[in-house]
Amino acid sequence: MERVHFQQEQMLAELKDLVQRGLFTQKEAKQILQKRTAFETALVRRVAKKGDFLRYAAYEMGLEALRRKRVERLKQDTAPPSVSDYALVRRQFHIFERALKKFKGDVGLWIQYVRVAKKERARALVGRITARALQLHPNVPALYILAASHELQHLSPSTARALLQRGIRLNADSVEMWREYVRMELGFVESLRRRWGVLGIDVAQGDKGKGKEMEKEKAIDEGLLAFEDEAMGEGEDVQMAADQEEGAEDEAARREIMQGAIVKSVMDNAAKALPKFELFTSLHDLLVIYPCPPELRDALLEHLFVLLRSTLPTDPAAIKLSATRYLTPGLKGEALIDALKGANEQLVKAVRDNSTSSSSLAAAYVTFVKEWCEKDVDDTLKGYLVASLHMLAQRDAASAALMAAEIRLLASYPQIHPFLPPSCNSIPHILRLARKYTRKASGAEEMWIARLELESQFTEGKEAYQATWAEAREAVVEGDGVTTVWLWGLERAREADVEADVELLETLLRESKRITDPAAWSAVHEVLLVRYAAAVLALADGDVARPGPGERSTPDRAQLGAATAAARAGARVQRVRHIATSYLPSAKVWARVFAQEAAAMQSGLQGDADLKVLEEVYEYWRREDGVAATAEWAKLLLRRGKGREAQAAVMRARSWLTADESGEVERRWAIDLEGPPEDSGAAAAACNIR
Repeated sequence: MERVHFQQEQMLAELKDLVQRGLFTQKEAKQILQKRTAFETALVRRVAKKGDFLRYAAYEMGLEALRRKRVERLKQDTAPPSVSDYALVRRQFHIFERALKKFKGDVGLWIQYVRVAKKERARALVGRITARALQLHPNVPALYILAASHELQHLSPSTARALLQRGIRLNADSVEMWREYVRMELGFVESLRRRWGVLGIDVAQGDKGKGKEMEKEKAIDEGLLAFEDEAMGEGEDVQMAADQEEGAEDEAARREIMQGAIVKSVMDNAAKALPKFELFTSLHDLLVIYPCPPELRDALLEHLFVLLRSTLPTDPAAIKLSATRYLTPGLKGEALIDALKGANEQLVKAVRDNSTSSSSLAAAYVTFVKEWCEKDVDDTLKGYLVASLHMLAQRDAASAALMAAEIRLLASYPQIHPFLPPSCNSIPHILRLARKYTRKASGAEEMWIARLELESQFTEGKEAYQATWAEAREAVVEGDGVTTVWLWGLERAREADVEADVELLETLLRESKRITDPAAWSAVHEVLLVRYAAAVLALADGDVARPGPGERSTPDRAQLGAATAAARAGARVQRVRHIATSYLPSAKVWARVFAQEAAAMQSGLQGDADLKVLEEVYEYWRREDGVAATAEWAKLLLRRGKGREAQAAVMRARSWLTADESGEVERRWAIDLEGPPEDSGAAAAACNIR
């Protein structure tokens, strides 16, 4: 508490001055002292928290804002300065300094300190804070940007440039650093433009454009020079020629700067150091919105796109950005038509010419067409783009992405059909085209999905798309899209009859053996088995409708006798054994089966029959995942009031689990035993624990 008392003593002078000047009352001063004492007490705890420092600083900021309002209201702005004029701000800085002694590694705290100092216009302090922060965190771009911004605001571009260059040397892979460096140089060029404009120098033409008066003076000077040339010696001629050459060089340098030579040089270095598409998009977004003359913006954008094409010549996103550069917001009428046509032709040419990366370029072109079809533009333009896509998809080397995208767009925008070729301007023609494409790209998942969606939307009866789904399953047996195709019709093919649903799932499980990709087969097999387990559970219970996962329809258990419950449990045991012996269920499948059986468990004496089913599931589950299976089985027994059996199961698991696995089971068992405070006594009683 000695440190708290020391801080209290430091407050007395400022509080006394605040009261004497009438800014705060005696009562308010006491409240301030009490509040500060509470904050100081929190700060001297053994383990200080950053939030305590921040709350203290926020309180002092609010206090300073209130003091300034009262000074303005009482018209004390012209009064001689006193201790209270700076004490509250100084205390804010002191709080942050104390916080940073304990949390030097917190970059956010440094940034907050800098912002507070900038707000209070403490320029020198901001410089010292950023210097200290950069010594501790030289790999944080935000600190360099903050420091450079501060220097630029105080008209010190050379210092800002040095800071950013140092940051780039240490963080050459930071897109943000390069972007801010380019922004700084753009600002430097604009500041020179304004300065030379004030001096009367036309930055576009150099000293020749100072105005009519300057032109007259220059003409007179030229006449005088011509007259004096005859009388001047050879040495003076050489000196004059040197002066004229130096002036011409200055004029050329000035013209180059105004045309963005410095900014172009920075962009060149950025492209060499960080040849990534993210850099070019960031610089493009900056140049588009930065307030500068249109001719300078156009020159810089042209240079940026030249760099883009040379640095990333085959990158699909780069090609798309370069092609769509003239499609700026606000284009209308003929300008929009010309720009859209130019972009489309460039992208179509790229897709045709670049066979090595045709699939990626095709995806980029598809994205371009989709974006413009979703915009509020004339249907003729949408039809033009989709027709171009159709022509690309007709090629022998066309990718499945192009063909699938065309089918989806044709189905989604029927209003553009009148502007399309006859082969794709109606639903029957589109269906015929989709069948042609699936024969052409028989193993492509995206093409089959597009056709399935089309047929399920525009054909009557489920038989049509079920037959197509069977064709798709037969064609797609490897690749990334196997799971999507094989599970596509699962929900659509849901049967009202549980037996029919079980029959469909058994058919799918048998057919899934054709899948050649092991990972895809495992994923499909798991999903089918989980649903199959739920279906056979419903079948064993005698439900009329096959329930969905978590939505099982349960008969009136109270009316079921013990014999009936035992019979149902026996049927479910047989189904569980059938799943285990006929298929290859994973641990995930057994976990879902266990959860389904636990949810179907009866209460009272009839629940003992259900426990036999769950025990059967547990025995199969523990072979795949002994830890999870034992933990869940013990937890269920405990909830059923069979604590001794649960504890025995945990102890028995030690014989076939590793030491680490046994430790994890016992940890989970301990958590289940303790449970919520109100349930701890019941759990202990269930296990006969005293």
